[in-house]
Amino acid sequence: MSVNIGYFGVNGRNMSEKEKDVDATNQKTSEKDEKNIPPVPKDAEKFIYFDRMVSTYTGLSIVIAGVAVLTILFIAADECRQCFSKSHDQSTPSNLKKTFWPYGKNIEGGHLKEVFTVLDKFGYQKNENPGDEWDLLWAHDYPFRTLQNELKNLKPYQKINHFPGCGYITNKVDLATSGLKYIPPAFKLPEDKEKLLKYSGQNPNKTFVQKNNDHRNIKIEKIENIDLDKAGTFIQEYIDKPLLVNGHKFDIGIYTIITSIDPLRVYIYNGEALLRFCPSKYYPFDPNNLDKYVVGDDYLPIWEVPALDHYYNILGFGMRDSLNALLRTQGKDPSIIWSQIEESIRTILLAKEPLIADVLKRFKYKSNFFEMMRFDFVIDENLNIYLLEANMSPNLSSAHFPPNRLLYQQLLYNVLGLVGVGKSLNKNTLELSLDEEKMIVSDKHLATYPEKCHSQLCRTSCVSPDCQLCKTCLSPETRKYLVQAFKEHIHKGDCKRIFPPSLTAQEHLDDTTEKYSAENQLHVRWFQGKCLLDKSWC
Repeated sequence: MSVNIGYFGVNGRNMSEKEKDVDATNQKTSEKDEKNIPPVPKDAEKFIYFDRMVSTYTGLSIVIAGVAVLTILFIAADECRQCFSKSHDQSTPSNLKKTFWPYGKNIEGGHLKEVFTVLDKFGYQKNENPGDEWDLLWAHDYPFRTLQNELKNLKPYQKINHFPGCGYITNKVDLATSGLKYIPPAFKLPEDKEKLLKYSGQNPNKTFVQKNNDHRNIKIEKIENIDLDKAGTFIQEYIDKPLLVNGHKFDIGIYTIITSIDPLRVYIYNGEALLRFCPSKYYPFDPNNLDKYVVGDDYLPIWEVPALDHYYNILGFGMRDSLNALLRTQGKDPSIIWSQIEESIRTILLAKEPLIADVLKRFKYKSNFFEMMRFDFVIDENLNIYLLEANMSPNLSSAHFPPNRLLYQQLLYNVLGLVGVGKSLNKNTLELSLDEEKMIVSDKHLATYPEKCHSQLCRTSCVSPDCQLCKTCLSPETRKYLVQAFKEHIHKGDCKRIFPPSLTAQEHLDDTTEKYSAENQLHVRWFQGKCLLDKSWC
């Protein structure tokens, strides 16, 4: 018995006339054969019918089901793609952003543009009237006089980009007349008038410049042509044989970060140094042509200096490395310059630290503050360095020299990361819970000197200086400083610690450690202990 299910194959197309004839012939043959076959039970006939039906439609069902599944997957994938894209396109909601408070004259004048840019990338929102709900105060001007009431009750997590008392470093008259190493001799007027006349008499070949605290109107003058009774100015010895590149005098700006006072921690931005060249060649020298020896706002940028062009413009080296490469081709060792610069910064900050620490006593938390300043140096032809000034709020605007934009952004990125302002935790505040703090720094990160701390002496008493850094002897205040120091180490990026000094400077460290404050001595020993356990701390 045959079962006719219509003129459709598995692929669903109609049968041709020829195919119909063949099918009819097959049916006749089948009918003849069936006569010789015993009758099939009715239940078996039903099974055969069902089996043929299933066989015929199975292929078609699989195809339809496959198409349906693929369609569903495609729709789902497209929906996920759109959701993912939307989540990345949308900016961080304002209620999840940290708040920074810009302060200074004409803050929208463009000089803080790169600051605003980097803080925005770190997830901060600007608020010029935040009350007491802010995370970072970025002040272009010294804020502690005009904002005295607003800053007297700081919360422990709030940060300000200046230390109260930082003027002890950045005041040009005080710094120049401090008598510290690496600073050309200077005399405050009119107080040091007699000292100046005596010094100039003993050094008749020396030349001098008269300066004021604004560092403007600088000009070389003979002593007899200088008004020695003019208050608020100072006379400084002029470095008359500077190192030249392509005949141009230049200065070197080193970005310096102070993260703590008593104990003192100091870093320099190691990713770059700012090189600025005088517009006119130094020789033939003419004291009436300031462009020959004074670096002004319209200085000659490094990318226009032929001797450094290939290193900087073609090979892609930075300013510092381009200068280093040029000096090596001249048979000079540039490391002499950089080691002197680091020692100079250490010397000055150690000398000024007690004055700043005294001002800090007016505030509850010393950890609220950090400082990013620029120290400017000039080099003589023998590679001796001389500190000219320290700038409290160095220029970070790329409006005049657009290629400096990347330098300023990289500098800010590294500085903000170092001081904890650029944290990666997704929070709307810099405040950390106890659990979050422990997640970043725990006791094992602070432990040093295992042999000493395991000794019977330190297990029974904390009197010995050898035991003061053991966990059982750490004061809460010292532990807080060490936690902050550890976080700086893991977030220092392209910044280099210069105090406490590295162990490569151990030869001078042994002679000066006893001159440090008690807190600084303890801090230096902790860094030495960390170095013994992990060379990355050296």
